[in-house]
Amino acid sequence: MSVGTRSAHDVSGACAGGAAELGIDPDQLPDGLVVADEQGRVICFNAAAARITALPAQDALGQRLEKALPLEDLEGRRWWQLTDPYGGLAIRRRQPERNLLLPGGREVLVSAQYVRTRPTGPVHRVVVALRDTEARRRTERSHAELIATVAHELRSPLTSVKGFTATLLAKWERFTDDQKRLMLETVDADADRVTRLIAELLDISRIDSGRLEVRRQPVDIGAAVGRHIQAYVAAGLAADRFLLRLEQPLPALWADPDKIDQVLSNLLENAVRHGEGTVTIDITPSASPREGEDTGTSVTVSDEGAGIPEESMNRVFTRFWRGSKRGGTGLGLYIVKGIVEAHGGTITVGRAPRGGAEFRFTLPVSAPAYLT
Repeated sequence: MSVGTRSAHDVSGACAGGAAELGIDPDQLPDGLVVADEQGRVICFNAAAARITALPAQDALGQRLEKALPLEDLEGRRWWQLTDPYGGLAIRRRQPERNLLLPGGREVLVSAQYVRTRPTGPVHRVVVALRDTEARRRTERSHAELIATVAHELRSPLTSVKGFTATLLAKWERFTDDQKRLMLETVDADADRVTRLIAELLDISRIDSGRLEVRRQPVDIGAAVGRHIQAYVAAGLAADRFLLRLEQPLPALWADPDKIDQVLSNLLENAVRHGEGTVTIDITPSASPREGEDTGTSVTVSDEGAGIPEESMNRVFTRFWRGSKRGGTGLGLYIVKGIVEAHGGTITVGRAPRGGAEFRFTLPVSAPAYLT
């Protein structure tokens, strides 16, 4: 049977067989994969390629490459005629990734590799990789939004710092000591705000790249929560605004104390700022989600406010989610989720028994093998 008359089953098998040699299932690849043989007929068309092109694999297999993938450049020229993989330069081995158009004007990122049996021999296979540009656009939009948010959040404290320092330098003798102290305290607070924002950006960078480091040591989670409550009381909140409940005995917890403090600080601040009534913190032992491991520790922070609308529950841990009240960068809960997951734990959000928001995170006793 010639290549041009193979059935869809035959050519699909050729794709699967070649991938099996590499231990790869083409349909598990995130990018589109299209392979054409020495005669220019498609012998592999994976699931991602079918999704990106909206062309069923059985319709593409056995077709000429230029018919299965009728690509054009952004100026409307037919790409396969321009590149001529089978009749072009004998030393060419690849086409770099570029933006091309599918029928209907859908934009995709395309690159190609030419497989030759010898350095300047005829093309044995053409391997084409396809990537949907929508994911790249989403990333670019996210980065643009992050830059805009950071610029907005930095402008206010830096304006304050610049204004007060310039005023003090120009008119130092005109102010009383109390006025000077007030201005310097404002500058100090705004400098702390800038430092926190920079720390958030660094955390996001590490979370997104999978480089968030966890330095584990024994952590007394009850004492950590107690310190945060004492800080709020010292700042003027009523002590009865908080209710801390510990279920004993708690398992030993190994975690990064600074990062756990960051999680607790964010969850308690959200409950105080956006919630109402009593802020309840429950600390309990919890069965580990991983079978065969010891128990873990669960921390639940709940309030008695209006809570989070049901339609917003699935967006709480995404970037820039701020809920009904504006203010802040909207990055805190995204970072909290990244920190908890870096510890091998989980975090969920729901409705508290008295109607407010309820955040619950669970940490395993020790690091899983892949996180140590």
